[in-house]
Amino acid sequence: MKKKYLFLLLSVLLNNIIYSQEEEVVSVAKNQFRINILLSPGFVYEHGFDSKNTLYSEAGLILGYRHSDFYDESTLYFVPTINEQFRHYYNLQKRANKGKRTAHNSGNYVALIAVYNFKSISVNEKFNEYCPSFTVAPLWGLQRTYKRKFNIDLNLGAGVNIDKNDTDFIALANFSLGWVIGK
Repeated sequence: MKKKYLFLLLSVLLNNIIYSQEEEVVSVAKNQFRINILLSPGFVYEHGFDSKNTLYSEAGLILGYRHSDFYDESTLYFVPTINEQFRHYYNLQKRANKGKRTAHNSGNYVALIAVYNFKSISVNEKFNEYCPSFTVAPLWGLQRTYKRKFNIDLNLGAGVNIDKNDTDFIALANFSLGWVIGK
């Protein structure tokens, strides 16, 4: 009789131990470096604060093209930029439950963005000067990192752009291709 109670007690304890273990929490990467190569090349560092929030920091270069009908001439321009985003990844656990990748912050996010565009580093006297500007906006985006750490990032939003001449309400859209560096 004692053996039956002992067996029952051990089976209940073992059952509680097995089922009381919590499901592993899916989390963003603590430190992630990336190089963007298309549309706006640059270097990215994304720091994870907790399981769903990161600070995204990017130093990049905007490549632009202008054409003047008056001079019948075209020019390229290059604008250095700094981009800071506070991102909240909201669907990591859902993706993990479906068996989809969450590594390297592969998920959907909402963000608050602040961008500073510096003065253009290319000069052409026949064209207006590209003046520095500051932009603030909320964003929705998705980021996916595939095998071999190939990364795509798409985000959309609307915000306010301020420069020395005026303040405008603007639409934002960004698409970048790059590679995650490191682990």
